[in-house]
Amino acid sequence: MKKSIDVVALGELLVDFTCNGASPQGNPFYEANPGGAPCNVLAMLAKLGKRTAFIGKVGDDQFGHFLRQVGSAAGISMDALVMDAHSHTTLAFVKTAENGDRDFSFYRDAGADTLLTPDEVPENAITGANIFHFGSLSLTGDPVRGATQKAVALARAAGCILSFDPNLRPPLWSSLEQAREQIHWGLAVARQVF
Repeated sequence: MKKSIDVVALGELLVDFTCNGASPQGNPFYEANPGGAPCNVLAMLAKLGKRTAFIGKVGDDQFGHFLRQVGSAAGISMDALVMDAHSHTTLAFVKTAENGDRDFSFYRDAGADTLLTPDEVPENAITGANIFHFGSLSLTGDPVRGATQKAVALARAAGCILSFDPNLRPPLWSSLEQAREQIHWGLAVARQVF
């Protein structure tokens, strides 16, 4: 079967507010930037001419509409992006230290990306792809963990290559032991040969 998508990714799509200077009063300026590792991967692949698609959920709010527009403008199919009127788009505030390390403060408790359900995962978006990419942040809790597990099962059944990003953000997990277990699962399913 000919595949219509090179890479489909499932995961978080959020707004990163990055510190970008200070006001005359010395208060930090924060700039709203599209963020989320899975869409960052797709944006770079789209720049290289690859056909990409994203599966996820954002709030039906100004940030969610901003992210849909930016993703589409980057050449990513956003047809499988769910706009949820009952939840907010996840936000992260990012401060960069002098040594280049970044410190994140997430506003994600019941953020839209964590509320993607298995029923909202479109089978055709996955079965029509050559590669299925996902990251550890969609494994931090249910219902998005169940959605990710369903998507992985669909991708395996469709013969997709699996790609996994073990992106560890400790504040987003209930425990580091849970993070270890879920990241281990992601690595295990991504390395399995059909």
